[in-house]
Amino acid sequence: MKNQFLKELKWRGLIHDVTPEIEKYLDKRDAYAYIGFDPTSSSFHIGNLVQLIILIHFKKYGYNPIALIGGATGMIGDPSGKSKERVLLDSDTIKENVISLKKQLNKFFLATNKTKSDCLVLNNLSWIDKFSFIEFCRDIGKHISVNYMMSKDSVKNRIKSDSNSGMSFTEFTYQLFQAFDFFYLSKKFNCLLQIGGSDQWGNITTGIELIRRKSGVNAHALTCPLITKSDGKKFGKTESGNIWLDKNKTSIYKFYQYWLNISDEDAFNYIKIFTFLEKDLIENLIANHKKDPHLRIVQKKLAEEVTIMVHSQEELDNAKLASKILFGSSTFEDLKKIKKEFFIEIFNGVPQFEISLDKVSSGLKIIEALTLNSIFLKSNAEARRLLVQNSISINKNKVDQNYIISDEDIVNDCILIQKGKKNYFLLKVI
Repeated sequence: MKNQFLKELKWRGLIHDVTPEIEKYLDKRDAYAYIGFDPTSSSFHIGNLVQLIILIHFKKYGYNPIALIGGATGMIGDPSGKSKERVLLDSDTIKENVISLKKQLNKFFLATNKTKSDCLVLNNLSWIDKFSFIEFCRDIGKHISVNYMMSKDSVKNRIKSDSNSGMSFTEFTYQLFQAFDFFYLSKKFNCLLQIGGSDQWGNITTGIELIRRKSGVNAHALTCPLITKSDGKKFGKTESGNIWLDKNKTSIYKFYQYWLNISDEDAFNYIKIFTFLEKDLIENLIANHKKDPHLRIVQKKLAEEVTIMVHSQEELDNAKLASKILFGSSTFEDLKKIKKEFFIEIFNGVPQFEISLDKVSSGLKIIEALTLNSIFLKSNAEARRLLVQNSISINKNKVDQNYIISDEDIVNDCILIQKGKKNYFLLKVI
C-alpha cells in the first residue's frame, strides 16, 4: 500500500474495506472525499469522532475533505444497522440540529488545524430540496433497479429483523438519496471518494453505481471498522447514555473520565484511533504502560489528547483538577481555583441541599449540616461517630464534632462536605 494516507489509516486500524484502484484516485493531490452525518441530534457523540478524525488525516495529506450534514436525509432515516424504523424528527428540530452540528464541525476543524477550518461543510438539503418527486424518480430512480437495492445488507437485515411491519418505502429510498449526494458532489467538486463506517458499504456502493451509470466514471469507497469495546459492550455508551462532544450534554469532567477509565486493551487500541500521536510515541507509551500498569500511562495520555482536541487545554486542566479533588490529595486552595460553572458541573449528581446565607453566617453546627433532611447522613448518632473517627471533611479539611461552618467555608457559593474518600455532599448557599 504505497499511498501515505492509506498507510496511516491502516496502521491505526481505521480501514475495513476499500474499492479497487483507490490509490490511483488518491494519486491526484487535489482529490476530494466526503463523509455524511445525519442530524439526529444537536451534537456529535464520540462514535462520530472516528469519521471526523479520518477527515483530518485526509486534509493532513494534502487532500480536500467535505463534511456533509444530511438536512434532507435526516428527514428520512438511515436503516443501516437498525432493527426498527427510526422515529422521524420534525423539520424544525432538524434545522436546529443542522445549525448546531455546523458550529461544532467548524469549531472542531479549527481547533485541530489552529488557523482555519480547512474543511468544506455542506448541507444536502440545499440541492435535494430543489428536486421534485417526479424529477427524482426519473433522473435518479431510473438508474437503480429494485433488485439491486434489495440485495443490500442494510435492506435485507432490516426486513429480517422486523418481519412484522417490514420496511417502509421511506427507509427503502434512503440509499437512493445518499447515492444522489455522492453523484451531486462528483459533478460539483469531482469528489469521487466517500468514506463511512463499515455499515455504510451498501449505501456507498449504490452511489458508486449511480455515478458509473450516469457519468461513466469510476468512484470509490473507503470504510472503517465500527469501534467496539473489548468486553463486547457498545463503544461510547455509559449507563447514562451517549458520550457527547457538546459539554452541555456530557460534562467535560465526565468526558475526560470516560477515557481515563477504559481498560488497558481498549486504551492500546483507542490511542491509535483517537489521537494523532506518531507510531513510535504510541509504541513507547504502551511499552512503558506494560511495565507499570497501575500508573495507567496510556489512559492518561489518551484522555488528555482527546479532551484537548474536542474541548481545550483549559478545559482539560479543569477536568484534571476536578479529578484531583475527587480522587486524589487536594486542598481548599485547589477548590478555589475552579471556576463556578465548572465547580457545579463537577458535582452534578452529588446529593445537594440549599441553605440560606444567613444560616451559614450565624454559624452552622457540623452535625446539623451533616443531617439536613437526612440527605447525607440519617442521624446525629451516625454524624458523631464519623466525626470521632476523623472521617468528615469540609472543603477537603478534616473537622471534628465541635466544628462550626461559617462564611469562610463558602467557595463558589457552595460548601463541600466529604465522608471518607469518595462520598460527597454539596451545600448550596443562596
